[in-house]
Amino acid sequence: MARYIGPQKKVLRRFHLLPDSPVETNTQSTGRPNRKSVYGIRLDEKQKLKFIYGILERQFRRYFAEARKNPANTGFILMQLLERRLDNVVFRLGLAKTRKGARQMVNHGHVQVNGKEVDIPSYNVKVTEIISLHPKLAGTEATAKLLEETKEAVVPTWLQRKGTGGVVKSLPTEDDVQSDIDLQLIIEYYSR
Repeated sequence: MARYIGPQKKVLRRFHLLPDSPVETNTQSTGRPNRKSVYGIRLDEKQKLKFIYGILERQFRRYFAEARKNPANTGFILMQLLERRLDNVVFRLGLAKTRKGARQMVNHGHVQVNGKEVDIPSYNVKVTEIISLHPKLAGTEATAKLLEETKEAVVPTWLQRKGTGGVVKSLPTEDDVQSDIDLQLIIEYYSR
């Protein structure tokens, strides 16, 4: 697969996702700062969102095309589709420390949806579906330790955590989606 497996901090610093990352000012030999074009700013915002959710360009375009078909706010529908991915739901429930870890859990068949094993990270969860860890995995010491560490994780209002799993109570609302992403720039990028 074509996932990014390089240094994570480098990318996090580039997108200013680290809490202590300073704003970098690149200077040419003349001492003038390099300014990004409008296109470059839009591209960076799209790349940032793709990196956060760990998806590739083709899949991201499909999500955007699906969101554009909906008559509601395109940016909000796009974020709703990304938030409802199974790997993201596992992460949001606190069953994994990171989205990459949640993706790996799903790929290895450790996650069940309504009692059936699902190994597709992009599976789009629906309202009232029950997400749980596989009973074999749920009984291990490592899982108990992980669940204890993530017990204090803030679960969004559209999800409800129950033991080694959770329930999708409703669809994500605008308050639940990530606010540090400028969705208008992404819409403008694909509208050019």
